[in-house]
Amino acid sequence: MDYLLFVGGLVMVLTGANWLINGASSIAKMFNVPDLVIGLTVVALGTSSPELIANYFAVMDGKPDIAIGGIMGSNIANVLLILGVTTIIYPIKVQSSTVWKEIPFSLLAALILFIVANDQWLDGAAESQISRTDGLVLLAFMVVFMVYAFEVARKPKELLSEIPTMPLWKSVLLLVIGLLLLFLGGKFFVDGASAVARSWGVSERVIGLTIVAIGTSLPELATCVVAALQKKADIAVGNVVGSNIFNIFFILGTIATIKPLPFNADASNVDAFVMIAASIALFLATRIFTRNQIGRTEGVIFATSYAIYLIWLMIF
Repeated sequence: MDYLLFVGGLVMVLTGANWLINGASSIAKMFNVPDLVIGLTVVALGTSSPELIANYFAVMDGKPDIAIGGIMGSNIANVLLILGVTTIIYPIKVQSSTVWKEIPFSLLAALILFIVANDQWLDGAAESQISRTDGLVLLAFMVVFMVYAFEVARKPKELLSEIPTMPLWKSVLLLVIGLLLLFLGGKFFVDGASAVARSWGVSERVIGLTIVAIGTSLPELATCVVAALQKKADIAVGNVVGSNIFNIFFILGTIATIKPLPFNADASNVDAFVMIAASIALFLATRIFTRNQIGRTEGVIFATSYAIYLIWLMIF
């Protein structure tokens, strides 16, 4: 039953996210929203919705290690696994604005998460936690990013031609059903993942960094692979960068505002460093070998680094 809850919940979450994306993207296209903005906002929020729902239930069930591990693990997987696999399939070009604005913004998000979470290291506090105040700070940065995204929307860009424009009623219906599947599936998924962790004898942190992170990142993987094959680099890179920003500023900010999250600095800071290093590597990948492009060489390096990270998690 635990495995059934885990797998069934994941299927419901991914299906709900897909319907949510289709409905929201169709509505966005009706209003002539550019590719890059759809990738940074609508698609990013839609593909981040599994993390939001799963991590919300993890925190409400008293499993903060799954929530924090799931968010950091998802951001690591987005860069090293998803962009690694995507660029191995097809190298993608990156807009100059993405290199110098969006990617540094995602690095900023990772650094801010490290700062707000390390009360013991930085302030000498008795314990570390991501407090409600920290959550509000993260949400404030989310507002700043949204203002930037909508400023980008004012510039003419190519539209997402592969997304059909559906009637408004159908788009709204997909949104509603998608959200319902996300809600129910998220609950089943977290309950199943916790039970599986106990049966395997591994920590909830590791489950969050691996199974939960990879499972909830499947929408990003599917979106990026399809986008790369269709030569939609704005969507591929914009989706990953936007999702990483949403994960920290919106998802973690929202959850911490609802309920403060205790942070195990001794264990989780290593993962935070890996997340920061992945963001730095993403920026360097667009500058070292080929300017404003992520090629197969970088993809192999990313994917190999992710495999080494997973092995390290299992051993230590």
